[in-house]
Amino acid sequence: MSKSSAWIAIENQYYAQTVRRQPVVIVQGQGSRVWDADGKEYLDFVGGWAVNMLGHCHPVITQALTEQAATLLQTSNQFYTIPQLLLAQLLVEHSCLDRVFFGNSGAEANEGAIKLARKYGKKHRDGAYEIITAFHSFHGRTMTTLAATGQPHYQEAFLPLSPGFVHVAYNDVAALEHATTDNTVAVMLEPIQGEGGVNIPDDDYLQRVRAWCDQRKILLILDEIQTGMGRLGSLFGYQEYGIEPDVMTLAKGLGCGVPIGAFLSKEFCMALEPGDHGSTFGGNALTTAVAHAGSKYLIDHNIPAHAKRMGQHLLARLQELKARFSFIVDVRGKGLLTAMEFDSDISHQVLAHANEAGVLLNGVKPNALRFMPPLTITAEEIDEGTGRLEQALKRI
Repeated sequence: MSKSSAWIAIENQYYAQTVRRQPVVIVQGQGSRVWDADGKEYLDFVGGWAVNMLGHCHPVITQALTEQAATLLQTSNQFYTIPQLLLAQLLVEHSCLDRVFFGNSGAEANEGAIKLARKYGKKHRDGAYEIITAFHSFHGRTMTTLAATGQPHYQEAFLPLSPGFVHVAYNDVAALEHATTDNTVAVMLEPIQGEGGVNIPDDDYLQRVRAWCDQRKILLILDEIQTGMGRLGSLFGYQEYGIEPDVMTLAKGLGCGVPIGAFLSKEFCMALEPGDHGSTFGGNALTTAVAHAGSKYLIDHNIPAHAKRMGQHLLARLQELKARFSFIVDVRGKGLLTAMEFDSDISHQVLAHANEAGVLLNGVKPNALRFMPPLTITAEEIDEGTGRLEQALKRI
């Protein structure tokens, strides 16, 4: 039995069987590459589910982690800590928002944004509490963020869901307008739907949504958990579409590998007051120190611009594969968030062959793969990775 097989057997015995894992036991990472328990090397185009923005074990992240671990880990939010405040200052000064709260995950960030909207509705919208979200969206796996998510197959086993959410077609402003009532307090959207299959809206969609929210005096919440922190080619996804949200949520890439989430808002709608919200571990010194170091590096070295160039390079390479393999029906993406769609449900087959060829991918749908590599990936690594993918595709 291989070392990987032995570890997988332990997982089968002891771990809750809630995740469809690929049979790869990763033990080491460096940059855009990882190695499994048997010493096999892979190019990582999953990036911790769009988390490892600077790649694996970047010196800036490793240094911030070790220095803060030796200084101060956790105090609770009864007290001030400097890393938390530095990160708050950096995010606010480089965004259009005014206030921030830190949690531990994307689901927590969206929960906080939902609570903010509900409180805003009580104070300023005669008790309005409904939030319009989109079909094929993904906002988290807690009971309330699951209700916000517009994918019934995630929800069916957990009915009844938390009330207060209305789902409409994505990229359809008329549907959103029709669904808006006096009970609507906010619209909550992903700039690009990641978990839904990398669904990219029309260029003017978010601008028209913004105009509608302004007209009806309702909040626009952007879930940037996957699109934020440079993924689309700008520090935040909203910057790619020429609008400003009232509320924005972040997680994934914010921590460059450590668990952290955040929701930010403009001053006028920060309705939460002392006692309304809290978190024991949220914004602790360790995670905020790492997130500050990683975010500052992203900004200082203009990593989003590199991601935009590399995204164009990746898309071009995937277009070449599409031209060679008739069962590839579409490739699409923005920045380094990209998908390849097939004419049938063969994602699991492609993933298996890709693993053998030494490249890690994400089966975002039965008929589609998602690419979310580190933003520091090079053109040479993209060429190598898509070359390995080509070998996998030849086996279909």
